Amino acid sequence: MTITIRPCGPADAAALALVGQATFLQSYADSLPAGDIALHCAHEHGEARYAAWLADPAYRIWGAEVAPGGALVGYAVMSPPDLPGADQPGDVELKRLYLLHRFHGGGTGAALMRAVVEAARAGGFRRLLLGVYGENQLAMDFYARQGFARAGVRKFQVGAQVYDDLVLARRLDEDAPPTR
Repeated sequence: MTITIRPCGPADAAALALVGQATFLQSYADSLPAGDIALHCAHEHGEARYAAWLADPAYRIWGAEVAPGGALVGYAVMSPPDLPGADQPGDVELKRLYLLHRFHGGGTGAALMRAVVEAARAGGFRRLLLGVYGENQLAMDFYARQGFARAGVRKFQVGAQVYDDLVLARRLDEDAPPTR
C-alpha cells in the first residue's frame, strides 16, 4: 500500500467531509454523546464546510491518498489563526489533521504535518498553532512528537456541550523535531 500526500481541490470536498465525519466518530464515539457528534459532524464536517475552505485562498488542504484506489484516508488543513493567543505576527493555524485510525502509526500523519510545516515556512509564518481535545491522548502524544507545546486553552463546542481544548504551538524557525 502506498500513500501519497497531495494538495486538495474543489472535487475533494465530499471525500474530505466523509473522512472528517468518520474520523471524528472513531475518535469520540466512546466519550461524547451521539447526538452531539451527529450535530457537530453535520455542521463542522459537512461538504459545504470543505467546499468553502477549498474556495478560500487563505486555506490550504492536503489529502493523504491511498493507492491503489485513490481514496482519501486523511487530511490536514492550514488556515488563518482563530485561537486564543494567536496574536503574534507570523502565526498560522493547523485547523485539522485527521487520519483514519487504520492508517495511524505508519508515518502518514507525520507526512501530512511535514506538508503543513513546509508550506507555513515557505509562506513566512513563524509559529504553527492548533487546538486539541485534552482527553485525546493519541493526538496529544503525536503533537508532542511533532514539537508542539502547550500555549493556552480554548472553549470548543460539540453539539450542546462545551469542552476545554488545549492550544498547542510549535515554532517554525527552529529545526523540525524527529518523527517516527
